[in-house]
Amino acid sequence: MAPLRFSANVSWLFPELPGVPERLHAAGRAGFEAAEVAWPYAESPQALASAARAAGLRLVLINTPRGDHEKGEMGLGAVPGRQAAFREGLEQAVLYAKALGCPRIHLMAGRVPRGADREAVKGEMETVFVENLRHAAEVLAQENLVGLLEPINTRITDPQYFLDTPQQAAAILQKVGRPNLQLQMDIFHWQVMAWESDWKHQGVPAHRWACASGTGPRPRGARQLWRAGLYLPVPAARR
Repeated sequence: MAPLRFSANVSWLFPELPGVPERLHAAGRAGFEAAEVAWPYAESPQALASAARAAGLRLVLINTPRGDHEKGEMGLGAVPGRQAAFREGLEQAVLYAKALGCPRIHLMAGRVPRGADREAVKGEMETVFVENLRHAAEVLAQENLVGLLEPINTRITDPQYFLDTPQQAAAILQKVGRPNLQLQMDIFHWQVMAWESDWKHQGVPAHRWACASGTGPRPRGARQLWRAGLYLPVPAARR
């Protein structure tokens, strides 16, 4: 297995510094060679690219815009009625990714609407998400970019987040059936929702778990580790 390499997520690291450019410089001084910026949109892409170059960093991951933060939005990919805003945000993310030389974009699913029953809206939200992901895959393919889905746990971090387990994410990716959309393993979120025995027996294929745990070969096309997570391909749905 290749040595693990890590990036600094400067949206959370170096919080004592006021802005992303300053945090990028701090990451470079700390010895990192790569960085992630969850939401880079408060800075111009040119300013961020310049700061990353000066710090000797590669930018390896950004997120799609979260939406209206004051209204509690945390991504728009699966949110009914917000399809146009998701696609507009995707265009902005692609613009930034190209300017920054960043190969991956986390396509944020978003939250279950306030006051809604998760089970009651799950079907509609999944349909919206699949449609948006198919659109995103086409847009990203034109720019040679990869889209990632990251389950975020609902037990501790975000009780309203729609995409909360690897099983759910893998099933959605199989429905979408696009090779440039992949599953991002965040060890923290996965272990909060279910540890190894659950992953092996509740719908996460064993070969993907073996790769993620470092106990087996990396599947062809899987991305190198750049954080506490792996970017894993999911087989396309049979047609």
